[in-house]
Amino acid sequence: MNDAALPHPATGELFPSPVPPGTGWPGDPATVQTPVAWTAEDVRRLADRADLDELDARISVCRACPRLLRWREDVAHVKRAAYADQPYWGRPIPGFGSPTPSILVVGLAPAANGGNRTGRVFTGDRSGDWLFASLHRVGLATQGTSVHAADGLELIDTRMVATVRCAPPQNRPTTAERDTCSPWIEAELSLLAEHVRVVVALGGYGWDATLRSYAALGWQVARPKPRFGHGVEATLVGEGRSVTLIGCYHPSQQNTFTGRLTEPMTDDVFARAAALGRLTAD
Repeated sequence: MNDAALPHPATGELFPSPVPPGTGWPGDPATVQTPVAWTAEDVRRLADRADLDELDARISVCRACPRLLRWREDVAHVKRAAYADQPYWGRPIPGFGSPTPSILVVGLAPAANGGNRTGRVFTGDRSGDWLFASLHRVGLATQGTSVHAADGLELIDTRMVATVRCAPPQNRPTTAERDTCSPWIEAELSLLAEHVRVVVALGGYGWDATLRSYAALGWQVARPKPRFGHGVEATLVGEGRSVTLIGCYHPSQQNTFTGRLTEPMTDDVFARAAALGRLTAD
């Protein structure tokens, strides 16, 4: 059952938590008619033969993983104290950014009080603050902050996706949950294949997910499997084209507070991605 309606921080429009599809939330791709995946088989079927807009819509109403469903909705009901006056999206998070990107950013999963609250990947938490600031500095985002899905942010020639589309407890999806969700990212990569020339993988999870997803689409991946590292690059080949995969330490507070990941290190990776994206587009 949904909570009592609260005002959206940007529009003031009232929404319950979680937000029902088709009720006007900024950026909601779904309608009340969007088909819902209830099982892993449903995910495989619904990820097939959908264009990008419809894929986003179907992702955003998925209910195939019972543990993740309970968790994301429990968080939406309970809320962090700082956001107790806001509605929570409380649904899976579709990709965000250009529909024809040369650069794709692949992360792990939405944050419980970040994307799970705002309805947009990497938005509304400190990891996102770090990430969007870097993208803005290198010219891949129109602004350096992202606080909600109606803040005017646009990505330039870039799209962002999560490997697992629901916020998991302790940021740790199970292998079964990862595999259930995998047709979504595989379908998205397939739809974007003619455009994407660079993938920036955030952390080892994003790196492995990228390699696994492209391999599932029949692309050639170097053997032995390339090992993740910050700034490490690997080449993926398929469909008469190639993609450069670049590793980046995840902008978690653990990494940024300890100095394992610095702003210059982050900017170097995204500047390299921007340069490669422009080069291959010419």
